[in-house]
Amino acid sequence: MARETLTKEQIIRTAIELLDEEGLEGLNMRSLGKRLGAAATAVYWHVKNKDDLVLLVGDEVWDEIELPDLDAVDWRTAASRMALSLHAMLSRHPWLVQAFGYHLFYGPRKARHDDHTLAVFEAAGFSGPAADRAAASVFTYVLGNALGASATASLSRKISRDGRDPEEVLQETMAKAVEAASGLPRLESRLGTRAAEYNEAPEDTFAFGLESLLNGLEARVGPGRPADQR
Repeated sequence: MARETLTKEQIIRTAIELLDEEGLEGLNMRSLGKRLGAAATAVYWHVKNKDDLVLLVGDEVWDEIELPDLDAVDWRTAASRMALSLHAMLSRHPWLVQAFGYHLFYGPRKARHDDHTLAVFEAAGFSGPAADRAAASVFTYVLGNALGASATASLSRKISRDGRDPEEVLQETMAKAVEAASGLPRLESRLGTRAAEYNEAPEDTFAFGLESLLNGLEARVGPGRPADQR
């Protein structure tokens, strides 16, 4: 594909597909060009370098997050939907969680998401720095919950590149973990449940934590709470 027919939109879409399959460590201009049927040099006509490309694709995926109409739903419903949608987006694109450790993301799509998040918490009764704290609390909760899946995907790819079977290595590791839990009654009682699986948690853990967090935020703007404590 010549540079005249290659578009930035095609590059971004294909880069996202590559990142979803290979992770951040699998992205390079040569492999991207191969998928596009173009020389790596053709890609450079549209993006400056790999870091520039990661910023572009990192902003693109924020369009996948639902931004509920605050005239149609209450703030708590909106906050819950946005958190669930953000979690789903990060689960689809686990490389983005990994990329937060290497890149400072910005762009119109992320800005639109962040602005709407602040509007949600302002509708709840928070203002100024308190709205920022409320928004950041929910975001970091969602990000933390997405970290396990991202780490597992990255680790599995690393194990595969080393020529080993990820599932086999995981089973060996869990056998050692079971041995380490010997004599610890609380851990022993959970062996065989999902909570004992690597980087996993009991069913509905995310929903439980999100509800608890929103309950706490709602309590902070309840009747009788001074504005400077919200």
